[in-house]
Amino acid sequence: MSPTQFTVSLLLVLLLRPSNASLVPRPQQDQTLSLKTTPHPQIQYHNPKLPPRSLSLASSKKFEGSSDLVQLRYHMGPVLSNSPINLYLIWYGRWASPQKLLIKDFLLSISAASGRRSSSAAAQPPSPSVAEWWRTASLYTDQTGANVSRAVVVAGEHEDVACSHGRSLTRLSVQQVIATAARAARFPVDHRNGVYLVLTAEDVTMQDFCRAVCGFHYFTFPSMVGYTLPYAWVGNSGRQCPEVCAYPFAIPGYMGGAAAGGPKPLSPPNGDVGVDGMISVIGHELAELSSNPLVNAWYAGEDPTAPTEIGDLCEGLYGTGGGGGYIGQVMRDGGGRSFNMNGRSGRRFLVQWLWSPVLKACAGPNALD
Repeated sequence: MSPTQFTVSLLLVLLLRPSNASLVPRPQQDQTLSLKTTPHPQIQYHNPKLPPRSLSLASSKKFEGSSDLVQLRYHMGPVLSNSPINLYLIWYGRWASPQKLLIKDFLLSISAASGRRSSSAAAQPPSPSVAEWWRTASLYTDQTGANVSRAVVVAGEHEDVACSHGRSLTRLSVQQVIATAARAARFPVDHRNGVYLVLTAEDVTMQDFCRAVCGFHYFTFPSMVGYTLPYAWVGNSGRQCPEVCAYPFAIPGYMGGAAAGGPKPLSPPNGDVGVDGMISVIGHELAELSSNPLVNAWYAGEDPTAPTEIGDLCEGLYGTGGGGGYIGQVMRDGGGRSFNMNGRSGRRFLVQWLWSPVLKACAGPNALD
């Protein structure tokens, strides 16, 4: 090769060689995608890669596959088909008013139309919405073909600020909390449409909390409450174990965090790590309670004392592309707060997906496929 030919070849190589910036691999911990369908151009989709929750049951109950892997079966029991589902909230411990309002806004967002404000289309939250998320739960039926009700209302509230049964509860003593509330004035025993939701403040401990559970549901014993009533308990983990029960708004300390080159937690949509984390757990338990209130309706596995239910099957999944450490495509607003559905009063929430009996896969309102 002549010197002239060599010079021309070298110039071509230099001109065609990609720049150093294009040779640097993109970070794998946060995939982003501009959201074209949203009216707010500042909102983007992103798919963060985060470590799995350290809760011992989390990884064993996460399925993203087909019904070949998941044998969810109906066991002939009732579902919550009576309409509306009346929620009776028991605030155990000291709760700030904004925290209670945030939780109630989520619960009242479940019904597509509830109250005078929802009668107009303008009052409806934009898609993807909490009401659309609940449609998956409403696909479950009982042996008569009656679906889980899509109407959910807050029918009553009871405050137990003094923690009448102590600040350390057990699975049995939580039924005593319900019995005390049921004996209170203007807090009825509703054995037809009622669901009792015990919400404990961040300084109240519960048996197995943070170690094995973030919430649970069951039914009361007539010997303790007088009736068989479906109920759920969820605790505020803000002080005790946010990295376990407020995931993905907190991550385990051993991961090092962003300063050490590890993943960073997501920013909660309403600025409260503990309560924003609770809301996804409340959604998880309420969906399972509606489809399996007496632990003899919809679940996978052969042991009704440890059933794998419609929330368990999708634990840790919040959007399309979830799995393998990714939570799925969720939205992020201009302030960096992550969410995957809209609620009433302009609220936004990040709530896990549910198992669909029709798709035989995890489903949510923010699905991209």
